[in-house]
Amino acid sequence: MLCLVLESLLVANRGEIARRIIATANQLGVRTIAVYSEADADLPFVREATEAVLIGPAAPAESYLKVDAVLAAAKATGAAAIHPGYGFLSENADFAQSVTEAGLIWVGPSPEAMRSMGDKIAARNRMQAAGVPVAPGTPDPVPDVAAALVAASEIGYPIMVKAAAGGGGIGMAAAYNDEELTSAFETARTRAERFFSSPSILLEKYVPSARHIEVQILGLADGTVVALGERDCSVQRRHQKVAEESPSPAVTPEIRAAILEAAVKAGQAVDYRNAGTVEMLFDTSTGDAWFLEMNTRLQVEHPVTEAVTGLDLVAEQLRIAAGEAPSFDPANPPSANGHAIELRVYAEDPKRFLPGPGAITEWVEPTGDGVRVDSGYESGNKVTPFYDPLLAKLIVHGDDRADAISKARSAVEGFTIVGPKNNLPFFAELLSNDEFVQGEYDTGLISRMRS
Repeated sequence: MLCLVLESLLVANRGEIARRIIATANQLGVRTIAVYSEADADLPFVREATEAVLIGPAAPAESYLKVDAVLAAAKATGAAAIHPGYGFLSENADFAQSVTEAGLIWVGPSPEAMRSMGDKIAARNRMQAAGVPVAPGTPDPVPDVAAALVAASEIGYPIMVKAAAGGGGIGMAAAYNDEELTSAFETARTRAERFFSSPSILLEKYVPSARHIEVQILGLADGTVVALGERDCSVQRRHQKVAEESPSPAVTPEIRAAILEAAVKAGQAVDYRNAGTVEMLFDTSTGDAWFLEMNTRLQVEHPVTEAVTGLDLVAEQLRIAAGEAPSFDPANPPSANGHAIELRVYAEDPKRFLPGPGAITEWVEPTGDGVRVDSGYESGNKVTPFYDPLLAKLIVHGDDRADAISKARSAVEGFTIVGPKNNLPFFAELLSNDEFVQGEYDTGLISRMRS
């Protein structure tokens, strides 16, 4: 039973993640408050919350990103706490601070921890000081192309160019020579300024054959940091994840132990509370694992960890925010049981991965043992161009990886979406791809599939 200070929760998000948070809170007997834009009035999350408040027009800047509107909705409904989900304001430290200053409970880490991890350069320097391995890279922002070329000659090509304040693959590009670096640097700086209001650029060693491995951590109310296993997020297009699995087929028990230890150190270094994810770059050719960044929020792919551990991570978040102990023994957190795969179902062309919004005329979700669908839409809804085109997350859990793949194939075949374009045909292709089936893929898999 949750503490009475969390008798009500406003979810400052939309679609699939808002619906998922609301479902857990409703089950716990917490009064739920949805906020929504004019474009989202008919979506399921609005109907399934105890209360719903219209906060503005479709444009995110006039609704979901409008701090004053979200706080006004919280005040008007008597909300005790705010859960930001992922995206939008979820990693905005100023928003988190405004929530706490308004006398509300923030379901997430402290604003200080968020700020310390919000800048990739500052974060990697802090992690290095804490004994967490980081990739060769620049310890300070790179001011211009000339400085970038000098740094690249010291680090060695290929180089990854990153927006220091960025996330979600925006402002990232790989360069294999001076000419490519010059172009990538200018593009990254322009995008960094546009999307993150910061032109700071970081250079890091790029590993073409890398696996993208991340660790789910929980910073508990008493200050303990626990690691709940790893996820492999190497199936990516444009540096953005499309499919994830847990445990990683590329990680040995020895490497797993090292990665989990590094993730706990990372959380301890910033006095972390609540759910977070430590992202690592795993070089399959050398066995090295390097810190990439920490996401100070709940991840899109958290259900694969839930599937293998049996935990409800949103419920754990609420317990932590309420100052309560977790549902498990922190000295012996649950380890992976079986294997889970998550497929991100997007309203996009399955060949070029370009968004394809539209009205949904038919929506039939797959069912069966070990099959879970976290969806943001249903038949009759319209997918608009204003937001990320994520429609749903298809999660399967099997006794082992082969069983999970088999269940995923059946679930993809049984998932019907008519209206907007969707990438279900791509997943049918992925689940029959030899590299993926053998578990011997890396972040370049989709590029090879489309070459």
